[in-house]
Amino acid sequence: MTLDRSVMLFAGAMVLLSVALIAFVSPLFIWFTVFIGLNLMQSAITGFCPAASVFRKLGIKAGCAFN
Repeated sequence: MTLDRSVMLFAGAMVLLSVALIAFVSPLFIWFTVFIGLNLMQSAITGFCPAASVFRKLGIKAGCAFN
């Protein structure tokens, strides 16, 4: 699995987790979803993704999006 796919998988899992937390724990977890969305937008604009940095250090091979 490449770095690009790992980041997309992680982002999708975090969105689903935040939805479950909103539904079953507290509606205040909407702020977690907002944080995820803002991080995705920042990553698209700047090209810097904290999750990609962590996955790269774990040895996942780079794809075409995060060089």
